[in-house]
Amino acid sequence: MWQIFQREISSFFSAVLGYLVMAVFLVMMGLFVWVFPQTSVLEGSFASLDSLFNIAPYIFMFLLPAITMRGIAEEKKTGTLELLFTRPVTDFQIVGGKFLSAWATALLALLPTVIYYFSVYELGAPKGNIDTAGVFGSYIGLVFLAGGFAAIGTFASSITSSQIVSFIVAVVICFASYDGISSIASIPALSDYAYSIGLWGVDFHYRSLSRGLVDSRDILYFCSMIVVALSLAKLSLSSRRWE
Repeated sequence: MWQIFQREISSFFSAVLGYLVMAVFLVMMGLFVWVFPQTSVLEGSFASLDSLFNIAPYIFMFLLPAITMRGIAEEKKTGTLELLFTRPVTDFQIVGGKFLSAWATALLALLPTVIYYFSVYELGAPKGNIDTAGVFGSYIGLVFLAGGFAAIGTFASSITSSQIVSFIVAVVICFASYDGISSIASIPALSDYAYSIGLWGVDFHYRSLSRGLVDSRDILYFCSMIVVALSLAKLSLSSRRWE
C-alpha cells in the first residue's frame, strides 16, 4: 500500500495539473475569505472564519473528484491495472493506497489555510477574539469531510475507465450526500421525520463538528462513510478480477 501511496503522490505532483488543482483551491478560498464582500472576513463585524468553513465543502466537492478521477480509471484505460493485479498486492491495498494519497493531497491543499486563523486572530479586537474551539472543530470536520469525499471519488474512479465520467459521478454523489439529504429533510411534508432524515446527511455531522464539540458519533459517521465507499471500490476491483 505504501508503494502505491508514494507512486500516486509522486505522479500527481510530477504533472502541472497537480499544482494547478491546488492553486485553484487556494485562490478560490482566498477570494471568498478576503476579497468577495459578501463573505470577506474584513467586511464582518467580528473575527470569524465562517466563510472559509461554509464554502470549503463545496470546493471539496470538485477538488477531491479532480484528484481521484485519474486514480483507478486511468489504470483501467491504459491497461496498467492488470499489471498491478500480477504484483503481490491485494485489492484493498490498491484501493487504500489511492485513497490515502488523495486524502493526503487534499490535506496538503488545506494546510496553508491555517494562516488565515492566525491572521484573523491578530485582526481581532481585542487580539485573539476568535472562537478557537469552533475553528478547531471545523478543521477536524474538514479533515474527515475530505476523507469521505476522497473515498467517494476513489469508488467513482473504480467503476469506469473514463476520468470525465469518474469526475461527474463523484461530484454528483458528493453533492447528494452533503446537500441532497438535508434538502429532503427540509421538505414540509416530511417535517415529522426531518431530524431522523438529516442524521444521514454529511452536512449534519460536519456542522456538528464545526460547533467545536468533537462528538464520537460524528467521527464514527465519517469513518463509516469512508469504509462503505472503499468497500464498494474494492468490490468493483474484485469483480474485474473475475472477468
